[in-house]
Amino acid sequence: MGQSLGEQLSYLHNPRPFKNPNYTKNINRRAKNVKNVLSQERERDRLEREKKRQEKLDGDAMDVDGEAPEEDLPSYTSIEAPPSLLPHKHYCDITGLEAPYTDPATGLRYHDKSVYDVIKSLSASSAKEYLATRGVSSIVK
Repeated sequence: MGQSLGEQLSYLHNPRPFKNPNYTKNINRRAKNVKNVLSQERERDRLEREKKRQEKLDGDAMDVDGEAPEEDLPSYTSIEAPPSLLPHKHYCDITGLEAPYTDPATGLRYHDKSVYDVIKSLSASSAKEYLATRGVSSIVK
């Protein structure tokens, strides 16, 4: 009983079956930074797109069962993604925060009750200016 409590609870000398005892580290493998990895991915994607375009131009891309050849799928790095299916967010014309409410009299969007009080105190001309800032040219009642 010459072992301390820490030595008794230690897992240091227990066998580790999840490690491969025959593993040797590859000395020639070099770690790449993120910039290199991303540039290589972009270059590979660009070459694949060029190859597909060239096949389309040469007429080598054959239609299978009368189907059109596959379009380029958007990837994380491509900007050719389809528009979002989610509804557009509306922002408060006064504060710039998200605006779940719209004033029916002026058409201004507002964030909460305190902003609504400010909108009620605005004149018709200043309400028109706020709407013009957003790019809406409606008639204020």
